[in-house]
Amino acid sequence: MADVARIDKWLWAARIFKTRSIAADACKNGRVTIGGVNVKPSHTVKAGEVVSVKKPPITYSFKILKTIEQRVGAKLIPEIYENVTDAKQYELLEMSRISGFIDRARGTGRPTKKERRALDAFVDPAMFGFDDDDYDEE
Repeated sequence: MADVARIDKWLWAARIFKTRSIAADACKNGRVTIGGVNVKPSHTVKAGEVVSVKKPPITYSFKILKTIEQRVGAKLIPEIYENVTDAKQYELLEMSRISGFIDRARGTGRPTKKERRALDAFVDPAMFGFDDDDYDEE
C-alpha cells in the first residue's frame, strides 16, 4: 500500500465512480474538491484528507482512511473511506426524489401517464352523466 495515490485512481478504486475516465472528467469539470479547492486528476491524496464529490443534486464527502490505486470489492469499502456527508445533503436528495421531474415545467412537452389519464377522464362524456344515445333522440 502506498502512502499517496492519484485522486482519479482513488475515486475509481474506492468505487465512487464507475470508471477512472469518469473520475478524471469529474476532476477536470470542478466536481471534486479537497478543502474547498478544485483538484486535477493527477492530484495526490493521503489518508486523513476529506474529498468532496458533487453528484447533482447533492455533494458527497468522504474521509480517506486508506490510499489505494487498485479497485477493491464492495465489502472492503468501509476500510477505504468513511462517508462524512452532511445529513442535509441526504434530505436534499430525498426532496428531489419525491418531487420527481424538477426541470420539466408543467404543461410543456408530452403529458405524463397520470396527466393523460386525467385528460381522458375529463373528456369522457360518461363523466358528465351523458350517454351517446341522448344525442340521437333529436
